Order: sequence, then structure tokens, then C-alpha cells
Amino acid sequence: MYTPKYSSDVGKNRENILMCAIHIIGWGILFAFPLMLNWQNRQPQTDAHWYLGYVMMPVSFMAVFYLNYFVLIPRLLFTRRWALFMTINILVIVTVWVGTHMWREFYMANFTADQPRRGKPGGPFDLPPVFFMARDVMLFLLTVGLAVAIKMTSNWYRSENQKKEIERQRASAELKNLRSQLNPHFLFNTLNNIYSLVEIDQRRAQDAVHELSGLLRYVLYEDNAPAVPLSRETAFISSYVRLMMLRTGKNVKVSLSLPQQDVGERAMVAPLLFISLIENAFKHGINPSGESFIDISVTLSQGSIICRISNGNFPKSDSDRSGSGIGLDNLIRRLNLIYPSAYSFSRAISDGIYTCTLVIPARMPDMQ
Repeated sequence: MYTPKYSSDVGKNRENILMCAIHIIGWGILFAFPLMLNWQNRQPQTDAHWYLGYVMMPVSFMAVFYLNYFVLIPRLLFTRRWALFMTINILVIVTVWVGTHMWREFYMANFTADQPRRGKPGGPFDLPPVFFMARDVMLFLLTVGLAVAIKMTSNWYRSENQKKEIERQRASAELKNLRSQLNPHFLFNTLNNIYSLVEIDQRRAQDAVHELSGLLRYVLYEDNAPAVPLSRETAFISSYVRLMMLRTGKNVKVSLSLPQQDVGERAMVAPLLFISLIENAFKHGINPSGESFIDISVTLSQGSIICRISNGNFPKSDSDRSGSGIGLDNLIRRLNLIYPSAYSFSRAISDGIYTCTLVIPARMPDMQ
């Protein structure tokens, strides 16, 4: 699984910016609402006095909202102290409502006595005071409900991000573990081949050791990267196949088809992804007493990398498996981690010919 550096920090910053924007826009609309309603009948002096009387209501809503958002909800509601949460909210709403009502009466009596009252006879100003009290209390309760909804949504979103981050870290740790298993397995099989060459042809064994040094350099320096250009991976495959061919005789025909370097530079692949399939081809595809063949093909087609390998089917005996099976199990687990639901892998035996095909995206999933 390819995870860009600092991706978790970027996600947190994006979440914080989004939440701040939502709060600013929401309160901005609430504070500007009366101005938008009275845009056609603006009277600067009257509007200024009236707005100063109005502004205490959204300020009181903000006080109730953020007291719940930052204090009461995390400390009481999320800790299941529901009775105390409701009791404190009732006291807060009553206190804020009384304070707002006193401010309104004081302001109306001292600052707007000479200003014409808005409304007409028989309009809202003639409604009984209990109506306005019920309206304000309902708005405060809605404010508390909104704070609860936003806080719970924010916590859920943060919890989901934390779960994803934990899953990414787990997958990354498992990938490192799989790579640590792959390297000794690869080295074990390669050294076995070189050991066999020493007894047959020391000159070819020296060439094999030289070829192995280049392979190990790639394993050491490229394996820690989450992705490499396909051209580097195919160069590694080419070197590995040359090394394996030093051991094979003339009765083994090996065909290797790889994309050109400039084409391979445009695609990215997880390092050492195909090596287990190629190892298995040389391990189980050679007939020790007759002719045999191994066809290896890596192609790019319509945004996909296709690795297809065909060889004769000459499985090793149980006493000579030398780690067989570890590589394929490792490969499947890596594919599930790096390309979840984005790859296909098939194996089949027909007329004594074993064929496996692996198809993966030409770009790493998180690099689209």
C-alpha cells in the first residue's frame, strides 16, 4: 500500500480547515440574516440601533453552542453522564435567556426609546411574552442539538480517519515483514543455484556471483521504496534470468519479452513483485532429463502491467521443495495489501503446461 509522506498530517489539516470554514460560514449567515431581510427598507440610523439589540441573540447562541461543543459534550455526554448534561444545559439556557431578556429590556428602554418600533399593530409585537420565551428556549434547544450533531459527526469522521491510519500503519508493517521474508527466500534460492554451478563450471559460477552482486544491490537499495519505475524492475528481472540461465543446459529454452526502457519509465510497480513467479518457473518448469521451456512476458496494455509466465510442469518432490510455496503465499499477501481489489492473478495447467498471469495497474493505487 503506497502511502504518501505526511498524508495523515495533510488529512488532519484539511479536516481542521473544513470545520473552521463551516463554523465561520454558519455564524456569518446567522449574524447577517436580519440585514439581508431588511435590505430593501434600510434606514441606517434605525437599522444600527435595532441591529445592536438583535446581535445579543446570535451571541447568546454562540455561547450555548461552544460551551456544549468544547466542554459539556466531551466531558458529560460522551462519558454517559446524561442527567448532569441535561441539568447543566437547562440552567445555562435559563441563565442566558434571562440575561438576554434583561439586555433587551435595558437596551430598548435606554437606547431606542425615541426610535420607531418595527412591526404593525396586531403584528408580532402584540403576541404574549410567553410566545417569545417559548420561541427563544426552542432555539436554544436546537442550538444544543446542532452542537451535539456536529460534534458527533466530527468525532465519527476523526475516528474513521484514525482507523484508516491504523490500518495503513498495520499494512505498512506487514509489507515490511513480507519483504524481510522475501529477501532471504530469494537469496536462499539464488545461492542454491550458484552452489550447483561451482561443482559443474567454476567460470560460470564466478559470472553468477558477479551477476548476484548486482541483484543484491537492487534488493538492498530499491526494496525499501514503495514503488519503482517498471524499467528498473524489468532490468532486475533480466539480470535474474541471465543468472538462472547460467545453470540451465542447452535443453532449456528461455524466452524473455520485456517493454522498452522508455515505455517502462512511465509505469510504476512495487519492487520484487514478479520475482516469486519467475523463481517458480525455474524451479518447477525444467525437466532434468529432457527438453523444456520457460516463456516470460511483461507487457503494458491499456493502463495495466501484465506478467505472463508459461513453462512445463515438473513439480519438485516433497523432499526437494526448498522453500517452495513461501514465495507465492508472500506474493498474494503483498498483492492484497498493495493492490486491494485492483489486481487479477490466475494459474492453470493444460496439456502439461503451467501458465500464470498477473495483471496490476500501471500506477500505484494512491498515486492515481
